[in-house]
Amino acid sequence: MFDIWLAIYDTLLTLGRVFIDIAISIVTGWLLAYGALKSKTFENIYISLAEIFESVPVISFFPVVLIFFVFTIGGCLGIELAVLFLVFTAVVWNIWMGIYQAFKTVPSEMEEVIRNYRFGFVGKMLRLYIPFSMPRIAANLIPSFADALFYITVSEVFSIGTKCYEVPGIGTLIAQYTAEGDYTDAIYALIVLGIFTTTITLLLREFADYSVKKYGLDTEASLKSFKRGRFRIRYSARLSNSKGVFAKLGKYLTKPPYFTRQNRLMEEEEEAKKRKIPINMISAGIGILLLIIILYGAYSVIISVKPSTWSYLISTLPQDLIELGADYLRVAVIALMSFIFAVFVGYYIARHTNADRVIVPIIQTFSAFPAPAYFPLLYGFTYTYVSSIFGPFTNEFYVLLLGFISTFYYIFYSFWIGVKNLPSEYWELMDNLKLGFWTKMRKIILPATFPYIIAGMSSTINSAWGGLAIGEYWPDIYQSQTLEVRTGLMKALAVADNQGNLALVGWLSLIFAIIVVIYSVLFTRKMMDLARKKYVAEEGIYAA
Repeated sequence: MFDIWLAIYDTLLTLGRVFIDIAISIVTGWLLAYGALKSKTFENIYISLAEIFESVPVISFFPVVLIFFVFTIGGCLGIELAVLFLVFTAVVWNIWMGIYQAFKTVPSEMEEVIRNYRFGFVGKMLRLYIPFSMPRIAANLIPSFADALFYITVSEVFSIGTKCYEVPGIGTLIAQYTAEGDYTDAIYALIVLGIFTTTITLLLREFADYSVKKYGLDTEASLKSFKRGRFRIRYSARLSNSKGVFAKLGKYLTKPPYFTRQNRLMEEEEEAKKRKIPINMISAGIGILLLIIILYGAYSVIISVKPSTWSYLISTLPQDLIELGADYLRVAVIALMSFIFAVFVGYYIARHTNADRVIVPIIQTFSAFPAPAYFPLLYGFTYTYVSSIFGPFTNEFYVLLLGFISTFYYIFYSFWIGVKNLPSEYWELMDNLKLGFWTKMRKIILPATFPYIIAGMSSTINSAWGGLAIGEYWPDIYQSQTLEVRTGLMKALAVADNQGNLALVGWLSLIFAIIVVIYSVLFTRKMMDLARKKYVAEEGIYAA
């Protein structure tokens, strides 16, 4: 018999873990992004490592979890910390990348004002960087929450080889019901989870709207300057929001620095340069220290592996690269599908309030449901019909579908919040010129939301690997049927992990990490720099 109170209790435990990890992700993201601004060395190391770990599926962290948390710490505490860490690896990366991208695209005029008023680290963070990052954080909270629940069934219940570990939570409960074939109670548990996720996603949506209105610079959503024939300052984004960043700074000084003598200004600039050098050195030192620790760990692993094992692993390299190429092709298809969905659906929803209020909560609730919990039921109910259409490509269809479900919302939410955060002057210009849809997209909307698109696309591409890792090899997905593809690196990883072959898991993860570093250097950072230099829409306000 279904125990509703047990389901509620387990859901609260799961949600508590999720929000603890989200809070840690935001705070550490602010500190790391600021360090990346101050040191190019730290930025290069930080972004490369973030790209690697964001792309590495949760399943690849299991050996680390097993060795450190379960064996070293041990007991219930060790398993609980292991689950928190696994969920953390699912939610942290897109929050970090979103904050980093926000810090990188702060308009130079704002940074100049902050420098002129000589604010220190805390002042800069509280009065500029944190407020400016709030819309990006709000945009990433929803997919992070959804991503955490997506991976919850492989985090609260995880195994290496034949050994299984679990903690109380809704993921564990649903997994137990599904394993026992009690699909009715599993559906009831999903309904309980759905009530909580719907409520939370509605609250997160309200927070996203609030952050855009309060912290977005002159957005159309916050521009309500006239009401009943009177001009109302408190509803003006030009006056109120700009005041929050610029004019309000005046109360902290009795005399603005623009009226000081020239020699005093030169002294202040010299002092600022002196203060900047230690920050650069500290940031670079931290980045180098992290790199040394990782290299030492890699060296320790290398010398612990027998030469015969290395010979076998190296001999598999050509096949491993072919499998990786097949997976990149799948990721490209998923990313393209997600981009098309985001551009058309995201734009329509952002421009139609009624659709926004109805469709966004539906997408949020759907994306927050853990796909590993309901996907076996979807697979079982639709397999006959889908196989009649796709034939030998049926498994590929399901793998791509799972990958799309696991990651489409990253770029969707980023683009959606980017359109909502677009300064109202751009909408006025498009209306005055009577631009058509495709012209708007090509000349204004896509360039103006380019930073959001890059941040969302980066998370979409990197997170797609998690869906592939689950879908490419899923034994006993439904009534003893196995979902698997013919070739793929994520399948090889899953098979090796299922067999307890940690050496092969580490080798495949190493190959994957090297390719991801190359990808981050050639794509993500170059696109981020391009977004900062040419596509910061807020700077158009000052240019005008």
